[in-house]
Formats: sequence, C-alpha cells, structure tokens
Amino acid sequence: MRPLDALAKVCGDVRPGDPADGVLGVEPAVVAAPRNVAEAADVMRVAAENGLAVVPRGAETRLDWGAPPERCDLLVDTHRLDGLIEHAAGDLVATVQAGLPMERFGEMLAGRGQRLALDVPLPGSTVGGTIAAGVAGPLRSLYGTPRNLVIGLTIVRADGQIARSGGKVVKNVAGYDLGRLFCGSFGTLGLIVEATFRLHPVPSSTVHVARSVNGPQDAHDTVQRILHSAVAPSAVEYISPGTVAVLLEGVPDGVAARARKTAELLGEGAEITDTAPDGWGQYPDGTTLLDVTAPPPALRDLLTILGPDTAATWSGSGHGHVALPADTSPGEVAEIVTRLRNTLSGHRGGAVVRYAPQKVRDEIDLWGPVPALTLMRRVKDQFDPRHRLSPGRFTGGI
Repeated sequence: MRPLDALAKVCGDVRPGDPADGVLGVEPAVVAAPRNVAEAADVMRVAAENGLAVVPRGAETRLDWGAPPERCDLLVDTHRLDGLIEHAAGDLVATVQAGLPMERFGEMLAGRGQRLALDVPLPGSTVGGTIAAGVAGPLRSLYGTPRNLVIGLTIVRADGQIARSGGKVVKNVAGYDLGRLFCGSFGTLGLIVEATFRLHPVPSSTVHVARSVNGPQDAHDTVQRILHSAVAPSAVEYISPGTVAVLLEGVPDGVAARARKTAELLGEGAEITDTAPDGWGQYPDGTTLLDVTAPPPALRDLLTILGPDTAATWSGSGHGHVALPADTSPGEVAEIVTRLRNTLSGHRGGAVVRYAPQKVRDEIDLWGPVPALTLMRRVKDQFDPRHRLSPGRFTGGI
C-alpha cells in the first residue's frame, strides 16, 4: 500500500505535498494534518512502518530556521490541534494543543486576568513551534524561556507511541524531562502535541522608560546601572541604533516610583511612557538573522564589532539578534559571524545563524561550536534511532 493511502486510513486530512509546502526547498511527498492526539499517534506509527522521514509544521513562522531536511517524506501540519484543553486558573496552569497560535492563547488567558509570560517576536507563531524553536522575547529577562515555563509536555515518539512528562504525571518517561529536552529541539526528537504551562497574573500597571545612548560604552554603562539597581525591571533591552529601554510591571503606585528612579538611573533625556519604544520585542530587519548569546559584560564588545549601522536588539538576559541586509556578501557574513564567535566565546557566548539566503548558507557554519554535540547525538539515538525526524535540520546534522 502506498504511504499516502496508508496515512489516509488513519487521518482525515491527508494530501500530496506541493512546492508551497517545501521546507527550505525540500518538497514533502505527503502532508497530513491530524485533528487530535490519537490521530497524530496513528500518523507517526504509519510513518514509522513505512520508513518515512517526518518534519513537523506549525504556522511556518520559523520553518526557514536551521538547515534544510535531508529528506521530507511526510510533513505533519499541526494547525488542527488548536484547542485549550484545561485552564486551572486557581493553580495558574493551562494545558493547550501544539497548533494553537500564541496570540489566541493569550486572549483566552487574558479573560481570567492571567498570561503566559512569553512574548514572541513573530505574529502567528504556534505553541508547538515556539517550544520547538525555544524562543522568547524581552520578558525572558525575568520569566525565562519556554524551558522555564513548560511544566508538562505530551509528545508522539518516532514509533508512534505517546509519551508524557511533567504536569500531573507522576513519572517522567525514561527519566527525561521532556519539557526542557524538547525546547529548542527543532522537531528532531518527536512531535509535540500538547503542552502545560506555568502562568502569571497580568500586571495591573506597566510602563517603559527609555533613553538614547551614545555608543557601546554608554550602552554598557547604562545597562549595568539598571541591572545593579533595586528597580526590579521585567526586561531591559538595547535597540539599535542606540536606545536602552526598561519595562517595569506591578501595582500603579509602586511602578510609578520605580519609573522615576529608573529615569534617574538612565540619565538626562530619559522618557517614561505607557507604550513600548519602536523595535521593542521584534527581530531587527534583514535577510540574514543571527541569534547571539552575549551576557551583559559582553554588550560593549558586541556593539563595537557590529558598529552603529548594524540592526540589532539585545536583552538584559544576555541574548540578542543581529540582522544583516540583503547586500551583505557571503564572505562578509562569514567574517562578521567569525568575529562574533571569537569575541563572545570569551564571555561564554556565541552566535547562531537562524536564517539566511542560500548563497550565504553555502559558505558558513550555521551553528558554530557545540560542546554538547556528543551528548545530543546520544539523545537523538534514544528518541529517533533511525534518524527519521527532521533529519539534518539541527546542529551537527542531527
């Protein structure tokens, strides 16, 4: 029996793939969109029985991140898995399906005065895609990334078996914390179908305090004053071409007092506003996007390498993004990436190329040095022994 026919027996939404479904130019033979966890498990079981290479897809907001898959026999589309399963408001916990858009999830929680403290820079991103890419916005400074907010995960393994960990489950599967393991796994370990999150109350008051800075040293000193103060920011951001902005949250009286203190720390020209400055929480514009790990002491070196004309954002948590324009040659990209990696390695940081034109991809190592690569390959062998899940998408060809 053809794989298309076998999949059609277990899933109500199966069709041949077409070029529009391609993952970085690799066209899938079949696209399946399961409507529930049981159907997703059946789809993965049939894929295993037929030796199909599987690539998950959410809303395609980050499908161009990473390397092209070595092959893509089956694209599993999660858009039908878009429900809110449970919202235990009293416990500040919610369980949702992987295909639910983050904005819709936020709207559902807001009605009860709660939120998932995870701002995502790309509109339309799904829960599963956000976890698989391990991404977060400015709020990561206080609340962390998906690794810190996912307390339970349901996945379908490569063989079609359903596995759960965390949340209300007594025992983790095979001793693994799936929530942490699958964050940033790029679909190489299993299909994420449900997630349980730790929530936080919506703050009653929020303000932003921002000031223009003059060069790398001024940016560094300004950020250090905030980070070593008692104003307790929820986020601190540097936004090119030269703005340091601070987010404060809490009760109105307390926020107002902290805002005045923050403005004093930022110095002359600081402004207090109810709205975020331009560029807050967004990826900088460019055809090549770099994800940089640069702890606060590295900010001066990072900005010195980039120069005043390079689009960049950086968070007080030590993570940022750099965008290079379309007219940057592959050689120039390679030089910038090498300089960043060499400099940031001294701060235990690094740089990863998230997306880039194909001509740039052909000239550079997207991932850079990965000290844990041997361990990551062992984990891959445990979860996907035949290496059928997003093959070649992740670092080291995983």
